[in-house]
Amino acid sequence: MATQQPAPSNETPPLDPLTEREEAVLIEVARGRTNAEIAGDLFISLSTVKFHVAGLLTKLGLRNRVELAMWAYRNRRLT
Repeated sequence: MATQQPAPSNETPPLDPLTEREEAVLIEVARGRTNAEIAGDLFISLSTVKFHVAGLLTKLGLRNRVELAMWAYRNRRLT
């Protein structure tokens, strides 16, 4: 019986480091918060949250919020 090998990680650190605000938005997305909740918690506008989420997706080469949350977990961004 063959043992199952863990899937290889294709996670790589971003070429440009994440800003402090991007890190904060990343953590909130990974916690399952909505854009409106993130905006309220971080005292920023809804459009600013959307801007940061889009920037994170681009910077990390991801397609959606689920992949963003998975990236945060795999790269130990949550405490």
